[in-house]
Amino acid sequence: MTPPKKVKKAAVKKDRPAAPAPAASAAPATSPAPPPAQVASPEPIAPPEPAVSPEPVPSPAPVPSPALDAGDRERLLHGSHHAPHAVLGAHPAPGGVVFRALRPYARSVTVLAGELRAELHNDGDGFFSGLLPLTEVPAYRLLVAYEDTTVETEDAYRFLPTLGELDLHLIGEGRHEQLWTALGAHPRIHQGVSGTSFSVWAPNARGVRVAGSFNFWDGTGHPMRSLGSSGVWELFVPGVGEGELYKFDITRPDGSHTLRADPMARRTEVPPATSSIVDASHYAWGDQEWLARRAETPVHQAPFSVYEIHLPSWRPGLTYRQLGDQLPAYVKDLGFTHVELMPVAEHPFGGSWGYQVTGFYAPTARLGTPDDFKYLVDALHRAGIGVLMDWVPAHFPRDDWALAEFDGRPLYEHEDPLRAAHPDWGTLEFDFGRREVRNFLVANAVYWCEEFHIDGLRVDAVASMLYLDYSREPGQWTPNEHGGRENLDAVAFLQEMNATVYRRSPGVVTIAEESTAWDGVTRATDQPGPSGFGGLGFGLKWNMGWMHDSLDYMSHEPVHRRYHHHEMTFSMVYAYSENYVLPISHDEVVHGKRSLVSKMPGDWWRQRADLRAYLAFMWAHPGKQLLFMGQEFAQGAEWSEAHGPDWWLLDPAYGAEADHRGVRDLVRDLNAVYRATPALWQLDTDPAGFQWVVGDAAEDNVFAFLRYDAEGSPLLCVSNLSPVVRHDYLLGVPDDVPAWHETLNTDASAYGGSGVTGPDPVKPEPQGRHGRPASIRLTLPPLATVWLRPA
Repeated sequence: MTPPKKVKKAAVKKDRPAAPAPAASAAPATSPAPPPAQVASPEPIAPPEPAVSPEPVPSPAPVPSPALDAGDRERLLHGSHHAPHAVLGAHPAPGGVVFRALRPYARSVTVLAGELRAELHNDGDGFFSGLLPLTEVPAYRLLVAYEDTTVETEDAYRFLPTLGELDLHLIGEGRHEQLWTALGAHPRIHQGVSGTSFSVWAPNARGVRVAGSFNFWDGTGHPMRSLGSSGVWELFVPGVGEGELYKFDITRPDGSHTLRADPMARRTEVPPATSSIVDASHYAWGDQEWLARRAETPVHQAPFSVYEIHLPSWRPGLTYRQLGDQLPAYVKDLGFTHVELMPVAEHPFGGSWGYQVTGFYAPTARLGTPDDFKYLVDALHRAGIGVLMDWVPAHFPRDDWALAEFDGRPLYEHEDPLRAAHPDWGTLEFDFGRREVRNFLVANAVYWCEEFHIDGLRVDAVASMLYLDYSREPGQWTPNEHGGRENLDAVAFLQEMNATVYRRSPGVVTIAEESTAWDGVTRATDQPGPSGFGGLGFGLKWNMGWMHDSLDYMSHEPVHRRYHHHEMTFSMVYAYSENYVLPISHDEVVHGKRSLVSKMPGDWWRQRADLRAYLAFMWAHPGKQLLFMGQEFAQGAEWSEAHGPDWWLLDPAYGAEADHRGVRDLVRDLNAVYRATPALWQLDTDPAGFQWVVGDAAEDNVFAFLRYDAEGSPLLCVSNLSPVVRHDYLLGVPDDVPAWHETLNTDASAYGGSGVTGPDPVKPEPQGRHGRPASIRLTLPPLATVWLRPA
């Protein structure tokens, strides 16, 4: 470790009178103790008579040396001392008060206490000590002189711990739901002194020190104390404030050292730099009205259409605050109820899109500070838009400055290498069975909701958490205690996380990206299902089956779609087994999968027609909707995080601009009609809200169904996914609706269609059809979806 850089000669920070000091400098450990101070006697009047031989006077007891013994010195220098506060600082001792300081590279250390000014003895290796003839420990400061500067400062080793017994008890139980308020770095006033408290959980460490910009990245002078059996290390460092960089210098069980970012850091350097930053929020929220009404209607009974965004590439180069000034207006204009942000927690590799997290408590610094991110969320709320965030508790990367073998042994990851290694992504899986790890993650979910007012967490890769044999071959996994493949620890963690979030944050929704048929993903945790497990407790689940089936159907030429008709109807077999979201996400428009419009067959006109028809079918299908950015205006190229959506397609100077604008106009109208029509969302999770009119017209490529709201008012959705106009197409309808009016038609010329529309109300005929007492005759436009509702 190199000494601090030479700086310009500085004046002492605080002048004090140069009063004569008591004999305070202590001898080194190898020197004999100093003799006691001699007291002068009064002048004798006459010499005493030598009556008898005087009694021998006992010699005063030797005063012990104040210098540290070799063992403590070695442990402090090596960073393996569990209790530095017990030996450093000021302590009562025989003969007075012992002062000890560890100040690497200092030339001298002087104790300042009132009028007292006593220079300590230099014991070598940065240690200074002295025994002062005081009756009690005074309030004091240290004057530390370096080669080119002198600093007056508080002594970090005179302060009590900043964590209380309740904090340590809750941490030990794995139940500290606001863990971020106890661990990490917190600027504060402690015992009347301004500074920063540092604390970290590292139960396997032999010692922990704080290193940062405030000590020239040499943690020797800032060893932390171990707080009993909690595994927590703590130190209050006076004079350190917001903006300082820091890491934890951890001494592993084998004696080696590792420099680690703070797992609880609330702010980080901009990658590829990896230091944590001392931070405190000063943001004043303005979304009180939004929060007050957020919980009025359960999410599954409310309109819920989501625009998914990768913030760094939506408009490349924009900061959080610039996004806050532009994004809400765009999303509000299109009518989406929510945005879903791909993971914003800090991650070292931009190409991971945020799905390999190293800073679970810190919004990525690429776009600004944590308060800047709060500005963006606040701006969206004030525009009436909810904010969902992708959350990644399944795994973390192996970077040697982050969580992997954090204190020298597996800590956040499972101790079994087969359980720890994620087979698909080269990452490490969390040990969900360890209560402190579970606490770290549950508190993290709460943190985003409470500190950043996030309205929902979309939990990534849930399937990889639930199954012990996920992507593993026989022999690469061990069954659970019942002989099954279920990861019981992960089940318990997800149940606890969901229960905690819903209890603490009314109106927040959790959404599972779960790609299997796990029973009860959105069932309450206290309601066991056929498998014997209680539900996982999520509010919504991504319907991956619907997404794969429907996109496969749409990718076929219309002449072949008759053979895949079931792929569009099968979702209704299980539509009410969970509370579903219909996702067309970023995963479907990258890595060779092509953009949404490019998945459609045929020429450009047919591709756009198919896309429009598909979107309207999706918006009418039971379940909530999610659409990834760029697909709302039929971007032809795959998404790339390097440049984001092709906004130039909407430039009026571009020849095909009208084609792309037409699709975006349709998305705007879909959202507008959707939000105004309770039949499309009020009974999404209730079978009473859906009825097939015709689901078996495979030869025609036609699908027709009714949606109902809670009052029984219907909406009729008809999709003709063949390229021909079908005249006088007869569909059975209820007989209590006097007329039907076309409220949306994706073939409208305004959207780029052929203009086959029905502007006039359609009256039912008394002849029955499709098991219903009445019927209507419609002209079905080609490759189009039509919505009709009572006139």
